[in-house]
Amino acid sequence: MNYRNIFDSHAHYDDEQFDTDREALLSSFAEEGICGCITCATDTKNSPEAVSLAEKYPFMYAAVGLHPLNIEDEEREDYIDFFRSLASNKKVVAIGEIGLDYHYDSAPREKQIEVLEKQIILAKELDLPVIVHDRESHEDILNILKKHNPKGVVHCFSGSVEMMKEVVKLGMYIGLGGAVTFKNAKKPVEVAREVPPDRLLIETDAPYMTPVPFRGRRNDSSLIPFTAEKIAEVRNTTAQEILDLTSENAKKLFNL
Repeated sequence: MNYRNIFDSHAHYDDEQFDTDREALLSSFAEEGICGCITCATDTKNSPEAVSLAEKYPFMYAAVGLHPLNIEDEEREDYIDFFRSLASNKKVVAIGEIGLDYHYDSAPREKQIEVLEKQIILAKELDLPVIVHDRESHEDILNILKKHNPKGVVHCFSGSVEMMKEVVKLGMYIGLGGAVTFKNAKKPVEVAREVPPDRLLIETDAPYMTPVPFRGRRNDSSLIPFTAEKIAEVRNTTAQEILDLTSENAKKLFNL
């Protein structure tokens, strides 16, 4: 594959799965055609790591935030002030990954909603987009987005075409990744076909959500073309056009 202009709008390069070869991997990305990447933190411990990575690599940017699955383990009560302080760094371009996760219910739903709303309010104060995690919480996510109307993206989008249209109506973006290549993927493929071109982002969620034909191995940004090819197939265009389009959209959303 000889693609260029690849922008990975969502990855986790601080993850321990990259501890053995992180530097070699990230240093190889320019040759792979990767022009940009947002590495997303999930709590106050790894947010500084995300910022450090962004400072080290010119193509890398950071998002800082508290993920719903980490709420109960978060030790800092001043997490909002902490994220506000980190966001003064010019390489921090979003508040994320934040959201709701009702699959595991690792924190009470009311608490998840409270933490999410506080972080959306912070993002609006700082004029930054949000990167939203939505797992089995579509109705509450949509209600909160309508209430606060932040700019941002619902990443790893798993909702229906109808929900996608509601999110887009709010001016937000839809992040699609490896799930569109999965054999039983129905909704993500329908969304990939229908999402307006100026609202589409492409992502890995690395090291997770590895696309076919590499399911089962660690994901990284160099595998995005497999996702782009599937999206291009259902939209009757080329993978490079999808990569060019989503790169432009990412730069617009993250103000790069």
